[in-house]
Amino acid sequence: MPKVSSVTVPYASYLRVYEPLAAFPEPERSHWERYAQRRELPSYQDELRRSLADLLPTPPVPVPVHESDDAFVIETDGVVCVCPWRTRLRGWQALDELPGRLPTTVLDAVLPPVVRRQSAADYERWLARNPDARPWIRTSTWQIPLNWFVLVSDEEREYGKGAADAEGEAPVLRYRTPMVQARRRVARGLRTLRDTMDEGPLIDGLVDVGRWLEEFHPRSFVELDYGGLVHALSAEDLDGDHSAADVAEGIEALRRGDGDGAEAAYARLMERWRAVRDRQFAN
Repeated sequence: MPKVSSVTVPYASYLRVYEPLAAFPEPERSHWERYAQRRELPSYQDELRRSLADLLPTPPVPVPVHESDDAFVIETDGVVCVCPWRTRLRGWQALDELPGRLPTTVLDAVLPPVVRRQSAADYERWLARNPDARPWIRTSTWQIPLNWFVLVSDEEREYGKGAADAEGEAPVLRYRTPMVQARRRVARGLRTLRDTMDEGPLIDGLVDVGRWLEEFHPRSFVELDYGGLVHALSAEDLDGDHSAADVAEGIEALRRGDGDGAEAAYARLMERWRAVRDRQFAN
């Protein structure tokens, strides 16, 4: 499939689940089997560009009229696994979250109230027919939630520096782990956090992502992808970013009762990610 555009769209990160073909019922399984055999497959940047292009018409189209039939594809040990985009479902879910993220005046200018009300009504009708629907992809802008790093380990870190020129290959920083490992780490992390901390956003977020993972095939793979955030960080920062190791170190320090060690790991994380979030408001 040809690229939609060569323009890079920042600055989102992604948590994806790739399920084996056996997890899908027919006729969807056959569709993904044929799809995976294509010579060229779209990238996360292609998906994001298509989503943003829908906001250009007047009035904007916040949610696609039809669900995407595209997916991301990986092959591990001879097993093909796919991560459907489900752009329409994720668009509806993102609309639900916007009022808490944008001032009303900005939100009304970008997506008029009448457009949002129509989309909400469409989602309600669709959800009544598809009560068990869930996305294979979670997205975060200008940051990576700390609870995502609990799912992976530093040994699974993949960093490709890419090419130096603008036309070359972009850097890639991601982690990929078997589902069974991700679930085990969630359980261990939750046990330690609940034993040593009061309930709060970190625990709530980890509970939420753990429940989400339980909805997928046990032989799936989980991928944490820095996505467009690689363009908000220097090559030096990317090379030195071992956030998963810092999170694991912090949780292990809590388990041992080492408050100073946990605080030091947390301070490294906060300093690193505060610098990234601050760029959101830079001119």
